[in-house]
Amino acid sequence: MGESAILFKNVSRHFGEVKAVDDVTLEIHDGEFFSMLGPSGSGKTTCLRMIAGFDRPTLGQIFLYGQDVSNLPPYDRSVNTVFQDYALFPHMTVGENIAYGLMIKGLAKDQRKKQVDEMLDLVRLTGFADRKPSQLSGGQRQRVALARALVNHPKVLLLDEPLGALDLKLRQQMQVELKAIQQRVGITFIFVTHDQEEALTMSDRIAVFNLGKIEQVGSPADIYEHPQTSFVAGFVGVSNLIGGEVAKRITGAEDKFSIRPEKIHLSSMDAKADADMYSATGKVRDVVYLGLYTRYLVELDGGGDLVVVEQNLKSTSMDVMKSKGQQTRLMWKKEHISKLGG
Repeated sequence: MGESAILFKNVSRHFGEVKAVDDVTLEIHDGEFFSMLGPSGSGKTTCLRMIAGFDRPTLGQIFLYGQDVSNLPPYDRSVNTVFQDYALFPHMTVGENIAYGLMIKGLAKDQRKKQVDEMLDLVRLTGFADRKPSQLSGGQRQRVALARALVNHPKVLLLDEPLGALDLKLRQQMQVELKAIQQRVGITFIFVTHDQEEALTMSDRIAVFNLGKIEQVGSPADIYEHPQTSFVAGFVGVSNLIGGEVAKRITGAEDKFSIRPEKIHLSSMDAKADADMYSATGKVRDVVYLGLYTRYLVELDGGGDLVVVEQNLKSTSMDVMKSKGQQTRLMWKKEHISKLGG
């Protein structure tokens, strides 16, 4: 791996009795798109604020490219932040908004214009320099905020739920654009979100936060395919969590495991499972037809439920609804289960 962009060493942030961040150690590599994912109150935004310098750790150290910045003010750190509400100056034009940081630095007017034009080209807003923020759509305002943050060439760009105010279609479009921009500029992006799809779509790696701690760090595929704890399995996507007697009937051990709904296949009762597969029998209690796929809720013989998702490659809504109330055998490959630690 490359150089460390950000290094947390046993960092905690307490607010009175509340441990917003609790003994977090984390390394973020130079040039990666890194996401901090978790529900509200999990500590991800507090970590972002400590990197930015808006907040300081109660305990531990934070390093930016090898320099201890734990107690440095925000203006002494080579980082910039993009917020959900854009924070654009309404009385300034797009060009003036983007050039603001350069003006504060005392850069000459012609140099400012050159860099503003380069940034507008980067975020696909060429020709928008003279417009006011009020004349832009939400997605365009977000791109202006991005250009304003990038024009100062920070070593690290912090993005605090930047797509949260956009509608679904625009949000999905901006996910693709953000990743493309990050790859073009090549700097480290640290992205805070509670949206699992966003994190899975854009990230090189993800840290999943819960109650001030990191539950797991890994690539999107690692996090989704091999969750290490019950929280990660349940928070990132949909997962069946199975333990105790139900697990023992299936695997021979009571150890808790997870299996993703799309990895399970519905079969006839007389179907035989291969040696590399687990199987269970039950009754289809509910069927939800969702066009692209169908979601089944299967009540297992002997207790417990499993959610199963299958694509409607050949089935119609009439076909899938016939399975409701029927006995079925469920099968999945042994390699698709994840044993859970917590």
